[in-house]
Amino acid sequence: MWMLLAFLSAVFAALTSILAKIGIEGVNSNLATAIRTFVVLIMAWAIVFATNAQSGIMEISKKSWAFLILSGLATGASWLCYYRAIQLGEVSKVVPIDKLSVVITLILAFVFLHESFTPKSAIGTVLIAAGTLVMVM
Repeated sequence: MWMLLAFLSAVFAALTSILAKIGIEGVNSNLATAIRTFVVLIMAWAIVFATNAQSGIMEISKKSWAFLILSGLATGASWLCYYRAIQLGEVSKVVPIDKLSVVITLILAFVFLHESFTPKSAIGTVLIAAGTLVMVM
């Protein structure tokens, strides 16, 4: 199931890029990010209430709150940078650079989460990085 959800995430992320590039024309990138964030906020809370998950909010630990807030700040910074980048550049060049997040995530997961970094993941990381360079040059 996780693989299907990951694939759907990739499809929706691709649609996000194309729809955003069309929608951001003539709009301040920060304003566009705020509009997108508002829509995501409404959608996420609608799903929380539809699935009756709001009852778990009081059970969230202080540590989880802190890291979820930090994650939200990182997401916000990412979106602000991303929207400005696609406004200024070509989506076909911005997206591959943005997807270097895969390489950075693998490295950070190894360093901070002590996840395994196998020869296979090392080769994949190098190929992603090399592919990014080929696509943006």
